[in-house]
Amino acid sequence: MTALAIDIGGTKFAAALVRPDGTVTRRVEVPVGRDPEATLVSLIREIRDARGVQDVRDAGADTGTGDLVGAGIGSAGPLDAVAGTVSPVNIPAWREFPLVGAVSELLPGLPVALAGDAQCMALGEWWRGGHSRSRALLGIVVSTGVGGGLVLDGVPYVGPTGNAGHIGHIAVDRDGELCPCGATGCLETIASGSSMVRWALANGWSAPGAHPDARALSADAARGTPVAQLAFQRAADALATAILTTAALFDIDDVVIGGGVSGAGETLLAPLRQAVAKRAGLAFLRRLNVERTALERDAGLYGAAALVLPVAG
Repeated sequence: MTALAIDIGGTKFAAALVRPDGTVTRRVEVPVGRDPEATLVSLIREIRDARGVQDVRDAGADTGTGDLVGAGIGSAGPLDAVAGTVSPVNIPAWREFPLVGAVSELLPGLPVALAGDAQCMALGEWWRGGHSRSRALLGIVVSTGVGGGLVLDGVPYVGPTGNAGHIGHIAVDRDGELCPCGATGCLETIASGSSMVRWALANGWSAPGAHPDARALSADAARGTPVAQLAFQRAADALATAILTTAALFDIDDVVIGGGVSGAGETLLAPLRQAVAKRAGLAFLRRLNVERTALERDAGLYGAAALVLPVAG
């Protein structure tokens, strides 16, 4: 029994074959490229046709493709899980793209499930990241954007349209910047990697080298550069506000931070934990546990697999 897990990001697509015990038998990652649909087709065919298996329904195959039970997809959003379409902000070519239909054509006769990439990250951390005892888990992806997902009593809560957990679009500053989503003062306008870099540059940061990105900003913050440290403090304060808002609604046990910016480690997590502790009022909010992802880039793939596999914590 094997699931095909697919992770659709703004800059890369990844796929893996995953078994119910968490074993990954094959993994492929590729840049999105100029033609995202062609990239998707090539990626799935590479996985599907491993060791010459042409028909995924061929029960005689022994490679992890012949026993496929379905495909789980975690995609950048927004998305419409009912229609099976996605409109990732960072993939302009895909607006209401029929992602479920496109994958189904390549995997005839198999179920295909769709959820947000951050939702899959949260589910992956619950299943394989050591958080299976958590009754209420919030996963947050801090990267080019900010996404989130909820796992409640071991079940992913995706909402009627599949967009539950969109923590990046909780308003944290009513007088803040206009967000690409159309609202004002969203968490994403402060805490995403691109927003942090933009703010730092506007406030005097001189990025080393030719690429002023979140990784360079993190390195400067770790070296003690004041404006870089302040960028991370602003992000931590905004994240704390959004986390505590979500925790007040869902009585959260654990918060797991993933995404590229989480690679900053304690440069982000230390001020974030301090901000959460300082602002938490009620006792149930003060018990929040905030950690960095244990599964790194594979959390979303594990979560996508769990959409179609029988998994247990």
